[in-house]
Amino acid sequence: MTALTLSTAAATGLRADAIVVGVAKGSATKTGGLVVAPGAEAVDKAFDGKLAAVLETLGASGGEGEVTKLPAPSGCKAPVVLAVGLGAEPEKDEVFEAEALRRAAGVAARALAGSKKAAFALPVEDAEDAGAIAEGALLGAYSFDAYKESAQDPKKAKAPLAEVAILGGKPRDKAYKAEVERVLALTEELNRARDLVNTPPNDLNPEAFATVAQVAAKEHGIKVQVLDEKALEKGGYGGILGVGAGSASGPRLVKLSYKNSKAKKHLAFVGKGITYDSGGISLKPAGHNETMKCDMAGAAAVFAAVVTAARLGLEVNVTGWLALAENMPSGSATRPGDVLRMYSGKTVEVLNTDAEGRLVLADAIAKASEETPDAIVDVATLTGAMMLALGNRTFGIMANDDAFRTSIHEVAEEVGEPSWPMPLPADLRKGMDSSTADIANMGERMGGGLVAGLFLKEFVGEGITWAHLDIAGPAFNEAGPFGYTPKGGTGSAVRTLVRLAERTAAGDLG
Repeated sequence: MTALTLSTAAATGLRADAIVVGVAKGSATKTGGLVVAPGAEAVDKAFDGKLAAVLETLGASGGEGEVTKLPAPSGCKAPVVLAVGLGAEPEKDEVFEAEALRRAAGVAARALAGSKKAAFALPVEDAEDAGAIAEGALLGAYSFDAYKESAQDPKKAKAPLAEVAILGGKPRDKAYKAEVERVLALTEELNRARDLVNTPPNDLNPEAFATVAQVAAKEHGIKVQVLDEKALEKGGYGGILGVGAGSASGPRLVKLSYKNSKAKKHLAFVGKGITYDSGGISLKPAGHNETMKCDMAGAAAVFAAVVTAARLGLEVNVTGWLALAENMPSGSATRPGDVLRMYSGKTVEVLNTDAEGRLVLADAIAKASEETPDAIVDVATLTGAMMLALGNRTFGIMANDDAFRTSIHEVAEEVGEPSWPMPLPADLRKGMDSSTADIANMGERMGGGLVAGLFLKEFVGEGITWAHLDIAGPAFNEAGPFGYTPKGGTGSAVRTLVRLAERTAAGDLG
C-alpha cells in the first residue's frame, strides 16, 4: 500500500522524485488559455511565472487526465514536474470539485509508478480537498501483480508509487488527521475488494472467500458466521444451494456483523458472490465468460464496506451478507425447468440457470429481513441489460422507496460513483408468472434489468426499506485505466455504501 503523509513544506523545498501540479483550461470569463491551479505557486515562481507558457509550448491544454512531464528548474529539489489536467477552470468564487481532484491525483499516481515519493501540489482549500487528493492518489497507485513473474523479482517489477505527500495539508490539524485516517481505511479496503475481484477463480472459490472474510473479521472485531452446505441445507436456502449444486466447490453464506454501542440505526448490505459464472446448464457462449471471475464484485463491495465501517468506528450497526457460490454445469447442476424452494418459502421455477445471481440474493435478502434492519441495500453484477441501458461506468439504482433511492443516488454522486435511478414498473411483474411455481426467475426480455429488480423485491420483508444496485457495468473495467480507476476490478459501490453508513450514523438519512 502506498504511504501517505501531509506536509506544510513549499513544493520547491521538498525532496521527492516529482512534484505534481494541476493545470486547467482557462475560463473564458476569466483568463482564457492554460491556467496553473492553486497550490503550484512556488513551482510557477521557480519558472519565473512562465510555467503555463512552457506547458502550452509542450502541447498541454489542461484537459482532464492529461499528463505532461518536464524537467524541474534549479529552484526545485525534485528533478521532475508533472502537470496533470483538471479540466475546466472553476468560475468566479468557485473551487475545483472533489472528483476533479480525485481523478487528477489518480492519473498522476499511475504515471509515477516506479517512483519512491511524489509531492502533490494540487489545490487544497480544506481537509476535504486533501482527502480527495489522497483518495485519488491511493486508488490510482493500485496495481494487481500477484500472478506476474515480476512480482517474484523486484528487479523486474515497476512498483506502485511508494509515497504520496499532500502539500497544503496540516499534519497537526484534527480535521486533516481524521480525514487521512478515513481515507487510509477506505482505500485499503477498497483496494482489497479490487484484489478479490481480480483473483482467478481457481484460487477464489466460495470457501476461500469465506476464509478471507473470517480473517478480516477477527482482525477488526467483527462477528462472523459462515454457513456451509450442511448448514444451508438444514436452513432451507434453496436458492444458494441450487446455484452451487453443479460445482465441486460448495456454496457459502457469510454473515458479518459490526455493532456500535451508540448506534441508533441498522443497515444490512447484501452482496452477490458468484466466484465464477459459467452460466450453468444455460452455458454462456464463447467470449462471454472470460471475465466472469468478477461476478462476486457485489460481495467484495459489501465485505469492504463492513470492514471500513468497523475500522472507522461508525455509530451505526452494519450487517453484511455475502451470498457465495460457483455456477457450473455438471450432472448435479440445477436444470432449466427445475423448481427451487427458497429460504423465504416461495418456490421459483428456474427458466435460465444464467439468471443465478437473483437466486442467491433472494435467499440472503430474506434472511437479512428477519433482523428488521432500517434498510437493506443489495449490490450485484446482476444483468447485462443494465450495461446496455447505462454503459460501462454507471450503475443503476432501484428501490421500493423513492426517497431512499434518491438519497443513494445523491450519496453515490457525492463520492464520485456515477449512478442513475431506475424504475420498477409493476407491469413487468406479470412476465415472471409461472404455472408451476410461485414465480419464475425470468420475465420479459425488454427491461431485463428492471425485471431482476422486481424479482428481488419479492423477497424483501414487509415494511423494510430496500434498494438494489446493479453494478454490472462499472464493477470490472475491460478498457484502459482512467482517473483513479484501474483496468480490471474497480471496487465499484464500496464508497457509496461507506458514505451511506456515515450519513446514517450522522442522522442524515432519517
